[in-house]
Amino acid sequence: MSLNPVTSLVLGATRGSIAHPLPADEQLALLFHQTNLSPHLNHAEGLAHPPHATTEAYAECERIIRHHSKSFFFSSQFLAPDIRRAVRALYAFCRKTDDTVDLATSDPAHALAIWVQQARAPYPATDDPVLVAWHDTRTRYNLHPNLVDELLAGVAMDLSINRYATFADLWLYCYRVASVVGLLVMGITGHRPGAEPYAIKLGVALQMTNILRDVGEDARRGRVYLPHEDLERFGLSSDDILEGVYDERFKALMQFEVARTHRLYDESWPGIALLPANSRFAIGAASWVYRGILDKLAANGYDAHTRRAYLTMGEKMARLPRIWLATRRVGK
Repeated sequence: MSLNPVTSLVLGATRGSIAHPLPADEQLALLFHQTNLSPHLNHAEGLAHPPHATTEAYAECERIIRHHSKSFFFSSQFLAPDIRRAVRALYAFCRKTDDTVDLATSDPAHALAIWVQQARAPYPATDDPVLVAWHDTRTRYNLHPNLVDELLAGVAMDLSINRYATFADLWLYCYRVASVVGLLVMGITGHRPGAEPYAIKLGVALQMTNILRDVGEDARRGRVYLPHEDLERFGLSSDDILEGVYDERFKALMQFEVARTHRLYDESWPGIALLPANSRFAIGAASWVYRGILDKLAANGYDAHTRRAYLTMGEKMARLPRIWLATRRVGK
């Protein structure tokens, strides 16, 4: 995305800059300062939406996920119906939040600030079906607003940060935009004590998979998520990534990142046992199916510039027996 001069000045973002993440409250405060908007909407307490409107809103969330996230739609089918529709509302909310920035035609910061206002509102004062369903989900399951703010701050980071110095810096971004989603999912499904660290590692693994799969797409937007310290280790620069360099150095870098992400998947797996029995298979499927993207990336020779790594429906289905056995074993 291209930021206007005021945005770049206030948020400290220039093309090719390496910035350091802020705490979530400061990240969002900076967003509202830059846009001259209030952090909260001031409107009278609204009326609850009629039941049919909420039902239609959840149906729209399902359509969004079916279209935009086939791997998640596939794995979420194995959740109980009430949990499934709530989790899909959460993911539709995440998708709409991302699109607010990525698809903005003029001022992405202003668009995101308005969306954050609406997301924080005690009542959904909009006809947006995603917000209607999300409001019902977050109130029904009493999801913690601080976690939601962490998620929103993660998306705001894309407005001010387009390079990461270290993997520790990138970890925070992954935590906010993915691990927090896992923690919110556990707020819906329930979990036993001690599950959070595993959910955090799984979230980072899932987001790292996204990052590795989308290197070329992100470069075309001027973003390089791969840490500067890793690029230097393999003799590369951010400019090399932006220019689509695909050589032995790039392959070695991607192999290194894929191996690290596989380790995160391995380390997160014992946490499946801390989930309710009726949710383990769905979360396990999400983990294994998404992890399969790394295998496809390797099979493509780590070409993340011109080839998109993904699993076909047949390949996803073929993994189900092994996933079922693995989730049964980990639960014993």
